[in-house]
Amino acid sequence: MKKIQLADGRTVETECLSCALTTGTVEPDGGVILETEHFHAHQDVAYPIEGLVILASKRHVTCLDQLTDEERADYINTLTQIRRAQRQVLGIEHVYYFYNEDTTHHFHTWMVPRYEWMYEFGRSVESVRPVLLHARREMNGGENLAKVREAILKLSIGLNRNS
Repeated sequence: MKKIQLADGRTVETECLSCALTTGTVEPDGGVILETEHFHAHQDVAYPIEGLVILASKRHVTCLDQLTDEERADYINTLTQIRRAQRQVLGIEHVYYFYNEDTTHHFHTWMVPRYEWMYEFGRSVESVRPVLLHARREMNGGENLAKVREAILKLSIGLNRNS
């Protein structure tokens, strides 16, 4: 078992944080945005940016090519649903998508919204890390966290209404 400190200060003991999140053993701060048979969507509150969503596989795999045909169909359909809700519910015009296979977590995709304030860090993929670090250091409290949690709720309601 590993001890892992979450962004909200909680410490959990688990072999795999993704397993704990996708099975409901650990509730993500702000709650679950959407859950399907194969995937779990939540906000990574370590980076408090409204509408930032992580879509994670429930099964313990790390690569896209390890997904079954059914999981791949669920993945693209769920990714599309979330993206539509980001646009319709939160007004997010542009998103950067990231997934890496050398993760210690399950296969997951980050859906990182692009807001006007982020362009001071650049307009390419290279700007994303500085944006995330800025959000973690400078936006991790008070009014901004309330906005992030409100966005989680709005996305969840919007997605569950349309599923």
